[in-house]
Amino acid sequence: MNETLSLLMNHRSIRKFSDKEVTREQLERIIAAGQMASTSSNVQAYSVIAVTDFEQKRALSALSGNQSYIEKCPVFLVWCADLYRLQKVSEAHLGDQPGYADSVENFIVATVDAALAAQNAAIAAESMGLGIVYIGGVRNHIAQFSERLNLPEQVYPVFGMCIGYPDQNPGIRPRLPLEGVLHHGVYDASKTVEAVQAYDDTYTEYMRARSGGKSASAWSQVMAKRLSEPVRLHMMDFLQSKGLMKR
Repeated sequence: MNETLSLLMNHRSIRKFSDKEVTREQLERIIAAGQMASTSSNVQAYSVIAVTDFEQKRALSALSGNQSYIEKCPVFLVWCADLYRLQKVSEAHLGDQPGYADSVENFIVATVDAALAAQNAAIAAESMGLGIVYIGGVRNHIAQFSERLNLPEQVYPVFGMCIGYPDQNPGIRPRLPLEGVLHHGVYDASKTVEAVQAYDDTYTEYMRARSGGKSASAWSQVMAKRLSEPVRLHMMDFLQSKGLMKR
């Protein structure tokens, strides 16, 4: 296994950070590495907001489910799908032609672009000895969160990312068996379900060890609970209010 594969296979989410600062140079290299990710048709439809001010981090934490590591990490990155930039720079060239920045397809392109760039940045950060954790809670109160960051129309926060030097050494969370994820030629529906049976046992043991015996839920049970909860049903109305996903 080479150094890159070793880094990828040892990813852990870090939720406790030391007081050591992340330098401006490190941050810029991390974002530059993110920019080198693949991007659909070179649209580069994303922006990143780096938050280091404690009061701003505290306010954003409160809007994201009071996750304390947002306040305590040296740098909190907010990864945004950004079609505003494309819309504005295209106006002079489009003339009377209609623009379709508000289409579902362009929404998907921008969201995927942001995710690809963010994962590149995550690996870059880990290669420097830093740790990261993604924060989906930025979408809990997404309208207030966006207002706090002064996000214009056609921009929305996809997720946050805490970055800093780890002050913990958590175990590696097991993933689904490869045979349940990798299909050859066509999708094998029976195989993907069968793989979960074995994974449930692995996941149960992992949770039992991680919680000191307090939790031993199977993965399928956890996912069933997740699917039964009406999570962030405000997203469609919010996105359309920002001029996204209209056609």
